[in-house]
Parts: sequence; C-alpha cells; structure tokens
Amino acid sequence: DVDMAEAFFRTHNFGFTEYPFPKHLFLKFIAENAGYFPVRIEALREGSVVYPHTPVFQITAKDEYSSLITYLETVLLMAWYPSTVATLSRRSRAVIEDHYRESVDEDGWWTLETRMHDFGFRGCTCVEQSMIGGAAHLLSFDGTDTLSAAFYAQYRLNNGRPVATSIPATEHSVMTAYSSERQAMLSTIEAYGGGVFACVMDSYDYSRALSEVLPVVASKKLEKGGYLVIRPDSGDQVEAVLLGLRAADKVFGSVVNSKGYKVVTGASVIQGDGVTPESLRHILAAVHGAGYSAQSVGFGMGGGLLQKVNRDTMSMAIKLSSITYADGETRDIMKFPKEGSEKVSLPGKFAVYADPDQGGAPVAFRKEERETAGLENLLRVVYEGGPVDPNIWDDFATVRQRVSDQWRKFPKRARAVSESLLAYQKLVHARQEQSVNEGTAFGV
Repeated sequence: DVDMAEAFFRTHNFGFTEYPFPKHLFLKFIAENAGYFPVRIEALREGSVVYPHTPVFQITAKDEYSSLITYLETVLLMAWYPSTVATLSRRSRAVIEDHYRESVDEDGWWTLETRMHDFGFRGCTCVEQSMIGGAAHLLSFDGTDTLSAAFYAQYRLNNGRPVATSIPATEHSVMTAYSSERQAMLSTIEAYGGGVFACVMDSYDYSRALSEVLPVVASKKLEKGGYLVIRPDSGDQVEAVLLGLRAADKVFGSVVNSKGYKVVTGASVIQGDGVTPESLRHILAAVHGAGYSAQSVGFGMGGGLLQKVNRDTMSMAIKLSSITYADGETRDIMKFPKEGSEKVSLPGKFAVYADPDQGGAPVAFRKEERETAGLENLLRVVYEGGPVDPNIWDDFATVRQRVSDQWRKFPKRARAVSESLLAYQKLVHARQEQSVNEGTAFGV
C-alpha cells in the first residue's frame, strides 16, 4: 500500500510532477506500531446528544507523527454524515411527539415508533451510504425501507436482535401493471389484507381513486380485517393528507379519542413526498385543525433524509487547537477569520463534562482546568496507537436508548462552552489579533 501511494504521489503534483509524501513515516509506524496510526483519539459515546461548539472527538499525535493527522482528518470528519441524519430524524420525531401529546391517547403512543419511515435507499450514492445514514435514522424510529441499514444495524451492530420493521406496500409500477387501480388494490388486499399494508393511490388521479376506488374495495379490506395505509405521492402535501383522511373516515369510520380527536378505524394516511421538519409542522397543524389525531397520519422521507444534507448543515469541522513545538513551547491556537465569525474555533486541549445544572448536558472545558476535580471526562480514549478494548463500543440498542434518554433529559438550548473556556478564547483571540495588527502573524 505504501509503495502504491508513493507511485501515486509521484505524479500527483501540478504538471504530473512529484507531490510530497512522507513515506518514511508510514514505514516507521508500520515497523514500530504494527501498521496502526500512532495517535490518540478521545471521543464522546455514540448517540450522545450535543450542542453547537461541543467537541465530539479530539486527536493527539506526538513528535514527527503530528503531521500525519491531516491524513486522518478527512476520514474522521465523515462522522458529520450519520450525525446530521440522526439529528434530522430526531428533530422530526420531536415535532411529531409534540402533536402526539396533544391528540393521541396513551394506548396509541406505541405507533410513534413508526411515524417516520425511511424511503431514502434509492436516493443514495451507494449501498454503504444507505447503511450509514439509514442506521442513523433508526436511532429515532423503527420504520425503514432501507433494508441495507436494517440488516446492518441488526447483525453488525445489535448482535442479531431486530431493530427495524416495514410493511408490504405497492408503488407506482405495481399499481400501473394491473389493468385498473381497482384490480391492483384488490390483488394487494387479497395478498396482504390480513395485516398492515399500504397502497399508493395517485398513479392516475388521487382524488378519483379515493372517491371511486376506495369505496369499491372496502368490503374486501373489511373481510380481510387488516389495516390500510393510503399513500399520496404528489400534489399539495396538506391537501393530499386531508383528502386521504376524509375519504378513509367516510368509508371506514372513526372514533373520537379522550382528547377529542378522531382516529380513523383500520386505516391511515402516509405522506412521503417532499417531507421536511418544517412541512411536518404545517401538515400536522392542518390534521389537528380538521379534527384528526396525529395517530392517523404517518410520514416518510427519502432523499430529504439521506441525501439533502451536507457537512455545512451542522457546520462540523476539525480544527488545530494546540501545538507543542520541538523546543517545548506550547501554543494554544484558534481560527478567527476576519470575514467569517461563524468559523471561529476554540483554543487549547479539551475535556467535556456533564453539567448537573443543565440536566447533565455536556459542557466543554479546558482539559487542565478540571483534571484534578475527580469528574468523568466524557471524551473517552477510544484509540491509543491502535484499537482499545472492543467492549468500549455499545450495541445499537444501547446507543438508541442513550439518544432517547438524553434528548428527553437535556434542555433544548444549553450553554455548551464553559465560561472559563470562553474567557480563555477571548484571551487567545486578543493575543492573535494583536499579532495580526502588528504583522507578526504574517511574518512581517
């Protein structure tokens, strides 16, 4: 591998000339450290709920190996992707939970686990992306059609224990393959009507399908005794959901729960087209306004969940924060672009502690500030010149529970950086700003 890298870099510079490559360092740690990068990585536990500016991991290298951290930066920073998907999914759950509190009886809360379904598999760039992003979604919900993620999470992350479910569901190719939508639905009901199943109903005309086809197939559905999920996939989101609920209510009836909202009997609607956390609020507000419980509508996200995110969505970055030179001088550093205040970083070496005054929310401190306080640093060593105890990694169920517990326990907003670290940031910033004004930062 090192020989191939050397050959690659030999022509990688401009004009296909040689690009700098520290081959000797790679050969050195292969010989001295069994091929493992000689660095220390400290990280928060997987599934930790954090706030902006919270350090989630910290990399330290010594001596000549410090220059090799840049080879790890790009790869480790890819943690932005599952973190962002997990956050998007959890925020969506929070919106749905708010409406469940208002309109769903206690005995209906079990349905919350499947109220947001992952439809994003086919929108991913590769199977690996679908596994990583899809597993991140499953930290907040059980429902997914991204089977690669469900399989991976079950057998690679959860010791074979199931973590996800789905239901038989038609899509447009299935519906249009039949001579009529009536025949397509009857065939689907015959095959799957004894359980929960879904039919997409906008292949031709959603409104007419609801008014003309649904009443005709209702007797077959009632005979089978299962649960029908009606899926629109075009048009105005609010209008499509309300049309489906009203049609199902008219055909199958509904009951009014203890909170005064209607729950459709044996049927519901799932909106999976163009859903975002913002559109969720609009749809659910309209559902409540029409008198229906949030229990009667589910949601799906596809490309919006697994693909319409990027590193800037949550501004994740790795920055140099401290350096010790060969002469022993240590210099804590921070980035502070004159025209980019949003990119200012924190200086020094860090520790993260649970703040009891904020429900246990994580707060960043200077590492040396509390080293003797006997508190648990939430940044644990997970790699020390090689893998550490494999038992340090929790199974999927444990990580999922951590997300749930901390999201419920922590405040929506918290002070994520200690006052002492903020004061130190100001001090370092003033020192660096002075060097800029004097020109020494530029070597002049």
